Order: sequence, then structure tokens, then C-alpha cells
Amino acid sequence: MDVDAYSYAQRGAWDRLDYLAGRRKLTGAEADELVALYRRTSQQLARLQSHSPDPELMAGLSALLTKARGRVLGTNTDAWHEVGRFFTHRFPATLYRSWPWWVAVAAVFIMVSTGLAVWISGSGTARDVFGVTGDNDWLTAPGGEFETYYSEHPHDAFAAQVWTNNAWVTAMVLFTGVLILPAVYLLFGNALNMALTGGLMADAGRLDAFFGFILPHGTLELTAVFVAGGVGLKLGWTLIDPGRSSRLAAVARQGRATATVALGLVAVLLVCGLLEGFVTPSALPVPVKIGIGFVAEALFLGYVFVVGRRAALEQDARATAELGLPGADVAEGWQTTPSTR
Repeated sequence: MDVDAYSYAQRGAWDRLDYLAGRRKLTGAEADELVALYRRTSQQLARLQSHSPDPELMAGLSALLTKARGRVLGTNTDAWHEVGRFFTHRFPATLYRSWPWWVAVAAVFIMVSTGLAVWISGSGTARDVFGVTGDNDWLTAPGGEFETYYSEHPHDAFAAQVWTNNAWVTAMVLFTGVLILPAVYLLFGNALNMALTGGLMADAGRLDAFFGFILPHGTLELTAVFVAGGVGLKLGWTLIDPGRSSRLAAVARQGRATATVALGLVAVLLVCGLLEGFVTPSALPVPVKIGIGFVAEALFLGYVFVVGRRAALEQDARATAELGLPGADVAEGWQTTPSTR
């Protein structure tokens, strides 16, 4: 079987099933069509499962069948349940499936930023290249702009400002990834800004202060940027190399994954904003503040590689379990009048 051609040929029926499953009210003919499409799609999933399946295609069809099954059996969807399921299944599973991309972005970002910081710290030529000349005490001295940035505004207002700014930067990196070069440019700009500040602080002998102010919130904040960059670049690469799927289907699928990450990162960046607004400028000992930042990062990584891995495996298992649906479950669906509420 040519999986790409088969998926392309069935795309219209799958879109129709998605449309009917999402309608609030159905006519009798539409209810019959919903059940027929549900049964047919279940059988198609069984065929695809045995012909070099694409895990993301399987997960997408499984999610569609789960949505349609609830409609066929007349179940109601609890909004809060869906929100909870988003953060316990969809978001962490998407993060887990894309981890090689954002870990690679993190590695390149850290290497570039560290290399530039070392160059700026030990070379006047580097400062000339980047237009940083003269006395920089206004930035690096105790009580300078680097330190006062975190305490010159009320904590709650500063946290909200940081959240908004970080969300904007992350969204730009995430959604310009489809064009690749703009996302790379934005990531390099962030790496350069980090390198300039770190290099100048190191040259002033205040690297301890630099890490003391950056690490409490910056560890998780930068990870969010790396995730956005990795997922965005994956979307751009999917446009170039769609794999076994058609280009349209592959980009649409990855686009949905990108939107899932965008929604989930709003919550992650809220945590970053709270850390930067209330922990970084606090009077807590520096080791305690850094420890809080590391704990937040460890919790996020655990969320990805424990919760996300489990959710991804459950999605794969559900796709396999759908193979049994054309039997008892679908037969039950034929005997059940779809809800028209």
C-alpha cells in the first residue's frame, strides 16, 4: 500500500468525520453518515496500522476516532476534563515527540552564546564588532542597570510584563519556524544578547551576580524558547520534507502540534514570569533562588520525559486498540442514536 496516496485519498472523508463529530446538532441523515464514517475510519486505521504506520498519523486518527466515538455513543464532553486532558496528555505528549528538535536547539544556542561570551569578555575587537565600547559600569556595576532591571517595578506588574514579553518572543520564534531563517535569526539574537551581558559581566568580575540573577528564572524561560524554536523549525522542515505523508497532510498535522505547544507554553511562561517577578529580585539567598529555578526546570523535564512519554505511549496504544472497534464497539454505535444536543 502507498500510505501517502491512501491518506491523501481518504483525507476528505476524515475531514467530514471531524466536521460531523464537532457539530452540536445532527439531522437523521447526518447521524447515519457519522456512524458510517466512524466505522469506515476504524477499518482504515486497521489497514494503515499494518503498512509502515506513521506514529503521528496514527495518533491523529486515534484522536479523531475518540472524538467521533463520543458523539456516536452520545457522551457529553466536560470542558474542564478536556483542559485537564490537554495538560496531562496532549501537551506533554507533543513535547516528548519533538524533544530531539528542541534539545538540539538548546545545545546549539548554549554553545553559540558561551563562545560569543568568552570572545566578548577577553577581546576588545569583539566589542568593536558588536558596537560595545567605552565604560560599561552603567550595566555591570553593583546597582547597575542589569541588577535594577529586576527590582525597579512592583513585583506583580513586572511579572505580568515579563509574561507578556516572553509570550511574544516565544510566539515569534514558534510561528516563524515555518520559514526557518527568521526563527534562526531570532534565536541568534537571543543568544547574542545573553552573550553580550554575560561577557561584560565576566569582564567586570561579576559573573557570580550574572548567574545569580539569570538562573532562578532563566533556566525554565530559555527552555521554553528552545521548545518554541525546535517545534517551529520542525514545522518548517516538515514543509521541506513531509516524509511518507503528503505535504499538505504532514504540514497540517505538524501545524496542530505547533498550536498545541503554543497553548501549553502560555502556562510554562506564566511560571517563568512569576519566578522572574517574585523570586529573582527577592531577598532570598542566591543559592536558594537558583535552587528554586533548578527545581522548576527539573519538574518541567520530568513532565516531558515521564508524563509526556507515558502519554505518547498511551496514544500509540489507543491507536492500536482502535483495531478492535469495528467489532463490539462499532456494533454498539450502530445501535445507539447519536446525541443531537
